[in-house]
Order: sequence, then structure tokens, then C-alpha cells
Amino acid sequence: MSGTRPDASPVDPAGSGQPAPSLSGLRCLVLGGSGFLGLNLCNRLAQAGAEVTCFSRSHPQPALLDRRVARVTGQFADRLAMANAVERQDVVFHLIAGSIPESSNRDPSAELAATPIATLHLLEICRSARIRKLVFASSGGAIYGIPRAIPISEQAPTDPISAYGISKLMIEKSLYLYRHLHGIDYQILRIANPYGRFQLGTKHQGLIGSYVQRVLTDQPLEVWGTGEVVRDFLHIDDVSDAFLAAVTYDGPHKILNVGSGVGLSVNQIIAALEAAFGRDRLPCVHKSSRAADVPANVLDTALIRSELRWQPRVALCEGLTGTIAWMRAHLADSANPRATREA
Repeated sequence: MSGTRPDASPVDPAGSGQPAPSLSGLRCLVLGGSGFLGLNLCNRLAQAGAEVTCFSRSHPQPALLDRRVARVTGQFADRLAMANAVERQDVVFHLIAGSIPESSNRDPSAELAATPIATLHLLEICRSARIRKLVFASSGGAIYGIPRAIPISEQAPTDPISAYGISKLMIEKSLYLYRHLHGIDYQILRIANPYGRFQLGTKHQGLIGSYVQRVLTDQPLEVWGTGEVVRDFLHIDDVSDAFLAAVTYDGPHKILNVGSGVGLSVNQIIAALEAAFGRDRLPCVHKSSRAADVPANVLDTALIRSELRWQPRVALCEGLTGTIAWMRAHLADSANPRATREA
């Protein structure tokens, strides 16, 4: 395991445009910091004045991460690495997931034996280190399963139809247990379908990121089923806002939905992308429906709006325009890595 903290930089790589609360001096550890959610969160925390450490299996690309963020590499299952990373931290953000809903069902035992068990070890470490709070990124899509009513509130039944969702639920229950036994404070954010900068769209996770990447690389869009599956899409800046608001929240509600509260079908997203790209029609390839896909998922966000005074701010058209611009620049940099290094 290794860590570095380069000199601070006033640059805001996230470019969120949203006012950030002051978290000056707060020591924050972001587990899974090199992923889509993690990179954006690290940058927003640094922007807010926190002392941030990004923990991941490999170093993120330097151009993506604020220079004020310390970089630490290690495996989530490595207890010594985790103990060293958690030591002297105030807040731990747990953004690590084992897989994605579809692939998790291919080997449920592996999914359920990995991240939930490592999380229990993490909780023991957090208890010994006396951290102030743990914020967990749960799934607002996978954890509820097939909904009985739309929109879905935090009190709705949790009947996941993927091992991924079960894994998230196991972690949620573990957090409750450790608060009951040891008083560890925590906050669970059940996040809908985020999209935006740093979502590469190459790992079959993140519909909008995948579609933008495919359009820019002249590939057809993959549509599973009829395209009438409905999801709740949320820009990453709004997700980051929710994470920051959760740090100082001390209310009674330990589980909060984070979504737009608006359902859009895959076909509607394709139409929105056609408008954003200025294209009459984007080519699509239709495939069979997937067993892990629920027919509809739209989150009820009334609770987080009232408790955290949070609400989504980025409109879909604005979010798509920014996502396309970032992806276009990223693909250009990837095609010319030498120019990127020299810059």
C-alpha cells in the first residue's frame, strides 16, 4: 500500500457549478475512490475543504483527480491496508461494490462472500478507530426488486432479484447491527441511476454513459427488450451534493433515497440523446430482456428533500450536453496519450 499527497491545487476538476458546504479540515476516506462515483466525490470533498484520501485498487488517472487528494492503493479485503487507511479518519465513504446486477447472478456465492464480509471487517476497523460516521452508497435500483408501487419509498419491501442487490442489503443490515452493538453512526444513500463525467460506459454499467460512448465510437446502442424499461436517472453532481449533505446530517432517518423522482424509459433516453447529438435516429441493436432488470424503478425522494434540504438541480438536457462534451474530450485524450502526458 502506498500514499501520496501532492501540493494543493485551487482547480476544481469536478466543475460541478454547485455551491459546496464547508468541510474544512474534515478527514475523509473514500473507498472505491477511483470509480465513477468515487472520483466525483473526492473532487467535491476537496472543493469543500476536506482532507481527502482516495483508496482504490489502482491509482486513478492524475488528470481526473484533484491534486489535493491523497492517493492510496490497496485491496478492500486486505485488513492491514484498510486499518492503515481508516486510521485518523473522521468520515469513511463506502463506495465499493463487488460487481453489477446482471453479472452477480452468474455466481451469487462469490458475490455474497466478497464485499459483505469485507465490510464486516471494515466495521470492526471503524469501531476500533472511532470514526465519526460511515456513509454507504447503496442501490436505489437493485435493492427494492420488482416494485409494488411507483414511486418507491424507503419503507417499500426489499426483495432484490440480483445477488448484487442482496449484497447491498446485507451491508445495510450490518451497518444497523454495528450501530446497535457499538454505536457506529452511519448513513445509507440508496442511489438511483447516476450518469455524468468519469462514467466510461465500457463495463455494461451506466446506461447513459454506455450510450454516449457508443455514439461517439460509431457503435449501435444495445437495447435489452423493448426499450420500455423505466429508470430514474440522476446527474453525478446531484449525487455528490447528497453525499456532502449526508456528512453533517444527524437526523433519525438512516436510509435515504437519492433520485430524480422522474421515470424515463430507455426509448425516451435514446430520443433525448438524439436531440443532444442533433441526430434524427441513432442505430440500435435489440437483445433479449435480462433476468436482473426490473420493469420500472422510480424513487420517492420526499424524505431526502425534507431531511437534507437536498433536491436534484441538473436537468437532463444540461446533463447530457456536459456528459457528451466530457466523453468526447476523454476519447480524444485516450487516442493521443502522449499529448495528454505532455499537457
